[in-house]
Amino acid sequence: MHLIFVALVTLLCSLVSLHADSTSSNRSKLIVGVAGGSGSGKTTLAQQLLEIFSDRAVLISQDSYYKDLSHLPPTERAKANFDHPDSLDFSLLRTQLEALADDQEIDIPIYNFHSHSREKSCRHIQPQEIIIVEGILLFAVPDIRDLFDIKIYLDTDADVRLLRRVERDIKERGRDFQSVHEQYLATVKPMHDAFVEPSKRYADVIIPTFEKNPIAVQLLVSHLKDKNF
Repeated sequence: MHLIFVALVTLLCSLVSLHADSTSSNRSKLIVGVAGGSGSGKTTLAQQLLEIFSDRAVLISQDSYYKDLSHLPPTERAKANFDHPDSLDFSLLRTQLEALADDQEIDIPIYNFHSHSREKSCRHIQPQEIIIVEGILLFAVPDIRDLFDIKIYLDTDADVRLLRRVERDIKERGRDFQSVHEQYLATVKPMHDAFVEPSKRYADVIIPTFEKNPIAVQLLVSHLKDKNF
């Protein structure tokens, strides 16, 4: 698997070089999309890419763009289908990605998963050469999918993804097992089958099960040093 990761970042480096050398492109930014089912390892891969290109990259999560549900009673907020494209403000995501591509600063919403609402404060982002975006539905929405210069899909087994989601929701989002189980059956799996899984056909690179691998990172760093990138 570490060889796949090295090949992936080598491809990313090549695309960066092509963008830098291109005279026909209207923008100098490289927008990279990392998609896959919930618990597939998107965040891990995206964060590794961010660490490697730390001085020239920025990371944006699709989850920041969940629509604010503060106008609904708490019981109704919890019933929302958070795995359907309509639950996300993709219009704002596109607007802000285009702004970054045009070398403009943006303010990203901060979403509170406990209250299912947006915080009053925002996360200020300055434009960088590489814009990394991760999220389950990035390739399922044409208006967003078409913005990416390279599309990476993590194709992880369903049982692995489920176990990771259960652990994350209980530890990080204060959920109990029963609520996670009910949501998975009611919306997560059906929406994965309807939107996420079919979207992998649009990917440029499909990685079958990605795991955080220290050896891959070491090989990558050595490769970049050899290439003086």
